[in-house]
Amino acid sequence: MSLNILSIAGSDPSGGAGIQADLKTIAACGGYGMSVITALTAQNTQGVRSVHAIEPEFVGEQLRAVSEDVRIDAVKIGMLSNAAVIAQVADWLAHIEVPVVLDPVMIATSGDSLLDADATAALQQLLPRATVLTPNIDELAALSGQPVPERWEEVIELARQLADRHDVLVVAKGGHLNSSSCPDALVGAYGVLAEYSSPRIDTTHTHGTGCTLSSALATYYAATSDWSQALEMAKSYLAEAISGAASLQVGSGHGPVDHLGALHRAAGSQPGDPMLEWWERIADIRAQIDDLEFIRQLANGTLPRADFDYYINQDALYLRTYAKVLARASEISSDIEAQRFWAIGCTGILDGEMELHRGFLPHFSDTPSETTLNYVNHLSSCTANYSELIAAILPCYWIYQDVGQCLAAASHPEHPYAAWLAEYSSPEFDAATTKAIDLVRAAWRRADAATRQRMWLAFERSSRHELYFFAQAAARVE
Repeated sequence: MSLNILSIAGSDPSGGAGIQADLKTIAACGGYGMSVITALTAQNTQGVRSVHAIEPEFVGEQLRAVSEDVRIDAVKIGMLSNAAVIAQVADWLAHIEVPVVLDPVMIATSGDSLLDADATAALQQLLPRATVLTPNIDELAALSGQPVPERWEEVIELARQLADRHDVLVVAKGGHLNSSSCPDALVGAYGVLAEYSSPRIDTTHTHGTGCTLSSALATYYAATSDWSQALEMAKSYLAEAISGAASLQVGSGHGPVDHLGALHRAAGSQPGDPMLEWWERIADIRAQIDDLEFIRQLANGTLPRADFDYYINQDALYLRTYAKVLARASEISSDIEAQRFWAIGCTGILDGEMELHRGFLPHFSDTPSETTLNYVNHLSSCTANYSELIAAILPCYWIYQDVGQCLAAASHPEHPYAAWLAEYSSPEFDAATTKAIDLVRAAWRRADAATRQRMWLAFERSSRHELYFFAQAAARVE
């Protein structure tokens, strides 16, 4: 069943923001986009020249025409131009039950004002009809009647106050802060519900980023029914769109992001192996694992036995759930060869790896650490969708193979943990890792854009859990 997402916004003739950006984003994120146009603008990447508001009554007619005929799964609201248009939208929302992402478009990327004084006041009355607000820092300050915040903690607090005042969720955005990272958080009346951060991308291609994030958020929420997960997916989508924008040649000012770049790459217009791209995208995680004192001591054989036993114990507790997850992958796969592969993996854990662990530690504690629980809970949360599940499983093969090869290369015949290291640097484990990569790659190529995004997030989360899992043992060493 398609996800029908309605954008209520202004038009940008240069294509980077407004309705044009919304429809491209909705399509890229797996939805069917519809639009109600509230204003026409004369603008380009250098700025807004003029705004022509659509007659308020006609905006109302557009809204009713769509909703009387088409099921709407989520609404994104952008530029509303004047108080009369806002009144039409508010009246329509009063008669429809649907999740609403309201991007209070007041100031363009170029700095131009897109809302007059009366409309700014009327917008305050519309806020409680939204489910989630996505203001940038300047808009957050304007809606709160406070100075523009300069620190992330101040942004969070203004967002919390706004959420409390209007009984909504607020996405606090740190893209305009002077920092090396770009934090975003989902904030409710009582504080932060979820927070995500990514490295800042040094680029001038930021035209329409607010429109893009809010449209992706609405689309992914319609798919997941989870605002925290939807924000993480939307943020990841936007980061990829920004990183690919340099290949576009649109205008000489603040250029647009590459909304459809991922789809083009998937279609083969920009050939590449998605698995190698994933591997490169977790390079920082792999580097952090390699730098852990636990890994260094494990490599040279100086790791104290008590620390190794603690790691082995937690790994054994992890493997109990991991075996069930592999069995689940076998159960829900539609391919006989894949079913056999995941089933063999499950059996190998129960008959091989667990016995290897018992050779080092005959008696296991039954108390998993919080880190172990978080990892297995993440894997278990992915078991409803085969493609997402095997993407979450993949780092359990790939990162272990990578670490195992490095450790085995540094070991010697008298190494106290040589038997354990050999398990993850064997030709058999190499072959299993290659097969797991192939299965995930094949699932990715069959998947739609939304599923691919969920697959990447599952893979990235598992990779981070691998880092945390090694780090819990490293904390004992350091």
